[in-house]
Amino acid sequence: MDVRTLCLGLLTRSEASGYEIKKAFQSGLSHFYDASFGSIYPALSRLTEEGLVTCKEEPQDKRPDKKVYRITPAGRLAFIDALGRPPGHDRIRSDFLATILFADLLSPRQIAGLIDGRLTETRSLLAELREQAKEETRAAGDRFVIAYGIAVLEAEVTFLEERRHVIEGAALLGRAPGSAAAD
Repeated sequence: MDVRTLCLGLLTRSEASGYEIKKAFQSGLSHFYDASFGSIYPALSRLTEEGLVTCKEEPQDKRPDKKVYRITPAGRLAFIDALGRPPGHDRIRSDFLATILFADLLSPRQIAGLIDGRLTETRSLLAELREQAKEETRAAGDRFVIAYGIAVLEAEVTFLEERRHVIEGAALLGRAPGSAAAD
């Protein structure tokens, strides 16, 4: 699902400013989807041009007017139509894994630091999701997605803790992780 479609989906729940949509991406969706202001605002502009959302400006004291977006009936139908299409394959974009791919060029200390950092980051996100899971007012879909995120992150922590010795050991022995005797 693209940013444009996710913006429509978020607007089915309530009207929102671009900033509020960005906050939704950062809190409820951050463990599986990332969107920047640079992708959210152009998506909202296109949706407005297509008549799928409306935009009203609300005056604010000492600040520029706040643009608040609301989904139209046509936007709701477009979103429901998008939900009816089979989702594409999930793609993992991971700077961590891209770096570990070239671990044979790193020192054992650098590899340990990368893994320690990743564990810290993952545990932090896991704690955030566990707090979100306690919110009983969430919709069933929200609760399912949060539980799924918790399961994935728990599996990541377990994998890193149980398998870090493979890549760290290879670095200590000066072997590439995929070479014989490295596993």
